Amino acid sequence: MASFSILVTSSPYSSQNAYSAYRFAQAIVNSSHTLAGVFFYCDGTHNANRLSAFPSDEFNLVQSWAALKTHYQVPLLLCVTAALKRGVINEQDAKELDLDSHNLHAAFDSIGLGEFAMLQGQTDRLVQF
Repeated sequence: MASFSILVTSSPYSSQNAYSAYRFAQAIVNSSHTLAGVFFYCDGTHNANRLSAFPSDEFNLVQSWAALKTHYQVPLLLCVTAALKRGVINEQDAKELDLDSHNLHAAFDSIGLGEFAMLQGQTDRLVQF
């Protein structure tokens, strides 16, 4: 039995990678392996934008990530610096930056790269998408 962490660097709409990461995460939680967390970095932070609107005939990846957290308690973490650069902002940062709103989905938590490094120390394997 192995423990995994997943690194997502692709947006939910630019390629198949973010969806593949989600399917891989599902496979892990439905197996005897453990998933310590999913970290979203660079364009991957767009997966946490609660204002993303997907057409009704397309798979809603943002909501699916949130459901994964709800059902399996998988931490969904994103790099706060990468997210800020891409306009994905949590409530606290919006207040500190005097912005009128925020768009980080409640299922996701903003962290720094140091915390991501600590997550890596808890897992056997890191898989990047």
